[in-house]
Amino acid sequence: MKILTRILPALLIAAGIFFLGVFIKSGIDNFAYRDRVVAVRGLAEKEVMANKVTWPIVCKEVGNDLTSIYDKITSNTAKISKFLTDNGISADEILVQPPQILDLQAERYGSNDRPFRYNVTSVVVVTSPNVEKVNKLISRQTELLKQGIAITAGDYEYRTIYEYTALNDIKPGMIAEATANAREAADKFAADSKSRLGKIKTASQGQFDISDRDPYTPYLKKVRVVSTIVFYLED
Repeated sequence: MKILTRILPALLIAAGIFFLGVFIKSGIDNFAYRDRVVAVRGLAEKEVMANKVTWPIVCKEVGNDLTSIYDKITSNTAKISKFLTDNGISADEILVQPPQILDLQAERYGSNDRPFRYNVTSVVVVTSPNVEKVNKLISRQTELLKQGIAITAGDYEYRTIYEYTALNDIKPGMIAEATANAREAADKFAADSKSRLGKIKTASQGQFDISDRDPYTPYLKKVRVVSTIVFYLED
């Protein structure tokens, strides 16, 4: 009985030391496991058609008599609006801006030998979700020349703008695609390093970028997003 009384405390101490070692080893292994990670990026790209177009139709008139210039501008505006409505553009998609009048003689550094005093710019703006219809009319705007309307082109201030506004409709699918591409890259890395892919440690989604596909078709947009994901690696 005395021997058992002496041995039991020693056994309990030994067992405590053993389990303490197991817990320490488990903690070290767990700490080391958490340091084994791989960070990968997943890319998703999608080509979409713009769903909004803003088309400014610009014409200029010069002269010395503001009244006659105003009459000409008013006539041009009416002809442009009729051309648009006759070809399927609704009235609420058309905005006629006030004319911009430049008095050339009033310019501080202007020349006094200019043949005309006034340069008046008139802008009719079409804003529509029907991009294809507007594109067809843009290619036909030379028809306005037959009505004596000189359309001004190539002015950067009045360039045609195409937008894609339905990003929320394609976001979930693109995020899923970017995540799948990131996991595929991580799986390949894990296989090459003789490991297995674990849970996700952290994940961050980059900003969505919308740009023209190329300089020649600005109505075709390229949507791009990159997701960065950090995975744990397991033996």
